[in-house]
Amino acid sequence: MIKKIAITGFGIVAPSGIDKKAFWANIKAGRSAIKKIERYDSSLYPSHIGGQIHDLDAYSHVSSRLLQKIDPFSHMALIASELALKDAGIDLDKENLNNIGIFMGNALGGWLYGETELRDLYIEGREGVSPYMASAWFPAAPQGQVSIYYGIKGYSKTIVSDRASSLMAIGHAIKVLSKDKLDFIIAGGMEAPLSPYGLLCCNTNGDLSTDNEHPEGAYKPFDKDRDGFVAGEGAGLMILESEQRAAKRGKKVLAYITGYGTSCDGVDRIKPNPDGKELARAIRLALEDAQYKPQEIDYISLDGAATREGDIGEVAAIKEVFGPRAKEIPVSVPKTMFGNLLGASGAVDMIVTMMAMEHSLIPQTLNLKDVDPQCAGLNFVVGKPMEKEVKKALVISRGRGGINAVLAMEKA
Repeated sequence: MIKKIAITGFGIVAPSGIDKKAFWANIKAGRSAIKKIERYDSSLYPSHIGGQIHDLDAYSHVSSRLLQKIDPFSHMALIASELALKDAGIDLDKENLNNIGIFMGNALGGWLYGETELRDLYIEGREGVSPYMASAWFPAAPQGQVSIYYGIKGYSKTIVSDRASSLMAIGHAIKVLSKDKLDFIIAGGMEAPLSPYGLLCCNTNGDLSTDNEHPEGAYKPFDKDRDGFVAGEGAGLMILESEQRAAKRGKKVLAYITGYGTSCDGVDRIKPNPDGKELARAIRLALEDAQYKPQEIDYISLDGAATREGDIGEVAAIKEVFGPRAKEIPVSVPKTMFGNLLGASGAVDMIVTMMAMEHSLIPQTLNLKDVDPQCAGLNFVVGKPMEKEVKKALVISRGRGGINAVLAMEKA
């Protein structure tokens, strides 16, 4: 059992909005932010649609000089961290920077910077390569840039576990905080996969939807006509601290993280096990950690891979854990509105769940019109949001190779 960990602020940088009011307004309204990718000629890719951020610079406090040294995924992390610190009311001048941690996750790293410099290497030779290439692309770069920007020196970690990265980073963070090793942690994830090479990698994986003629309707998990998810870019970061510290600061708590469970299917290097047994175990571990009974859960934020094995396995796991009540608990995939943010998806799903708790409104799943018979039996929220008080919820995030991560959350 972990200590109850408070979330006291968050920053969201997503295709549906950077300002949290705009983000929630678009989620509440069910507006899709998925469009054709037009930054470059993406028509040669099997899938050339995505959830894109077009106004990043408008919210940036980062100098143009620094922007020349970093990839967009680090830029997103810097913006999200600034928003989170402000939202939590934290003045770093009054904090011990040695006792602050940074726990982040992503799947791909910073490929726009990397591929640009590799192109220059082949065209101009080594003299054409920026010296910052060595530090701009690797997955831990956002953690490092946030650390340098604020002078944060506490124990920190970057997790790379495919689409489960940020949820696992948060899982590690809450265990560290439970041991009173840090005062607070900036935790979450970021991803910028829509560069030419990044998009190629995602296409090569074979899990992207190729319904390019209907971008807003392409991402349809659990539908019998699904053909994969749609990738998106963005970041979601939260301020995590103990319940006692939040109370001492007099800071309003947005939600609590109460439990964490993880497992691995161990059957294939890419595909999950459609029987859902190991995901069910991860769900049970999270429930046990939080000391929740299955009948107490009011909402489940699904991973929603929109692949046959992923969807069938996720439904099977929920039915195994919750039994007859599986058909009653509201479940949804809000990321159908802005894309699967890969390594950042779990953190952003948590932010959406927090806002669902705050507003007593469960976001819908877009495009789910004809449920796959093998995925039937769950209470999918479709067509419009569901008005319902959400006191306790689960967030599920899964990565290639059968990586399972589940977090339990509770309304403050």
